[in-house]
Amino acid sequence: MAGKEIYHKMKDKVKDAFSSSGPETGKGKTKLSGRRVKHGYHLVKGKSNHPMEDYLVAEYRQVGEHDLGLFAIFDGHLGHTVPDFLRAHLFDNILSEPEFLSDTKNAIRKAYLLTDEKILEKAAELGRGGSTAVTAILISSNDSVKLVVANIGDSRAVISKNGKAEQLSVDHEPSMEREIIEEKGGFVSNLPGDVPRVDGQLAVARAFGDRSLKKHLSSEPHVAEEIIDESSDFLILASDGLWKVMTNQEAVDEIKDIRDAQAAAKHLTEQAVNRRSKDDISCVVVNFHC
Repeated sequence: MAGKEIYHKMKDKVKDAFSSSGPETGKGKTKLSGRRVKHGYHLVKGKSNHPMEDYLVAEYRQVGEHDLGLFAIFDGHLGHTVPDFLRAHLFDNILSEPEFLSDTKNAIRKAYLLTDEKILEKAAELGRGGSTAVTAILISSNDSVKLVVANIGDSRAVISKNGKAEQLSVDHEPSMEREIIEEKGGFVSNLPGDVPRVDGQLAVARAFGDRSLKKHLSSEPHVAEEIIDESSDFLILASDGLWKVMTNQEAVDEIKDIRDAQAAAKHLTEQAVNRRSKDDISCVVVNFHC
């Protein structure tokens, strides 16, 4: 049976899901290939005068015989409509790809690009803003659990393995992709006291939406795979409101002794505020040792 057929015939097991219109904190749990998995999330609005622009997803589903954990952070800019659209549609688009189970990495790449096309088609409705994204999918298969992480922009995924932080995502900074941006006819500004920006505007080189900048931006995701084993402690997904004030290892060290995933996510956001982060902060922690 094709992946799309499996998806449309699947029995959803959504145990916990979130958007910024819902509660600011929550948690959930499941078993994947006999392994207990627990997650928690927490959000804090930044000090800007615009509405909250961070959205996240934390839920479990079943596709065919495979149990899934779906987690994501969407950090919007110039409005909340694009991250809200991603919350509602990105995972559905990924799971609808025929290759989802046979070639997950390629399916995710295709779904990211397709979703961005849909956002651009709806620009009149969704506005001129955009969003970063980091998604993490846990897939149970026989006796193993595979983790597939994808991202565009600077929302980040970090896994702790035996207490050591490993970044699974890539921060798509304009300075790293200057040559590609310039080949497309754009430029990267680097003004004193400011971060590098695409065409003097956007501080990331890859994003969903941003129609006015799209010819100089990419929505091609970085995708990485990881097998969850005994060395895997927990996964952190967070928007840059956390990472601007905390290194990967500092984040891991802050929560390595906190067993409750919701308490861990809340602790990280509170620590970011204490370190004077002014941005919206969203965080998901997925614990593999329960």
